[in-house]
Amino acid sequence: MTVSSEPKLYKAERTDVSRNQGPFRTHFNFPGRALPDHEDHGYGPLATVVESFMDPDTHIGMHPHRDEEIISWVPAGVMRHGDGEGNDLVTDADHLMVMNAGTTFRHEEFTRAGDPPLRMLQLFVRPHSLGLEPNIQHEPIDTPVEGEWRHLFGPEGADAPLFVRNEVDLYDLRLDAGSSVDLPSIAGRDTYFYVFDGAVEVAGTRFGTTESGLLVGESDPTLAAGEDATVLAFLIDPDAPVTRRGTIGR
Repeated sequence: MTVSSEPKLYKAERTDVSRNQGPFRTHFNFPGRALPDHEDHGYGPLATVVESFMDPDTHIGMHPHRDEEIISWVPAGVMRHGDGEGNDLVTDADHLMVMNAGTTFRHEEFTRAGDPPLRMLQLFVRPHSLGLEPNIQHEPIDTPVEGEWRHLFGPEGADAPLFVRNEVDLYDLRLDAGSSVDLPSIAGRDTYFYVFDGAVEVAGTRFGTTESGLLVGESDPTLAAGEDATVLAFLIDPDAPVTRRGTIGR
């Protein structure tokens, strides 16, 4: 349910929820926790934003997911993927991958010894229904243009290169220090944004690397870069029907 009809901005500091498995390390960002007294760690369909680190020559063995949409966003380096369908895929700065896990989807992730250290995001979206058909999408994406939001995924039928099965759109942005741009907006959507690197200011509030903000209610604030920055913005329908049986995001 929408929390307020009045636009309001909430800030979340760097997450303190992490898991260290040696060559594979994760930090879990929960967009719902930006909102005081919000009972759900997610915010509508967006369950979790996971910052992941993989050292060269790291292998995460074959494992299942179900009832969640998993997006792999890799701004530099490579993340290698194999799955039970026989796919052998490389996700990098030029490609985006979406696993629509549905009833179940098994996959493995790895880096090779000659690959660079990897820092990426894995995004977990709750689907609108249980028991959906499993699917995988791996597509080239446009080269980023400084100061322009790049549309990466949206609901089925949206004008985006890839889709998820709920009401979430994702944009990313590279912004030079001293530049500014309006946050993207869609009528009826709230905005969660995550600063992957650099620093920006929104409505007089500074957000540094790995900090995030939740903008509840419709407004069109400007995002200004105090340093060269990379930012992701999720446009979320907080009232969309969701399921909560995913393997990780729930």
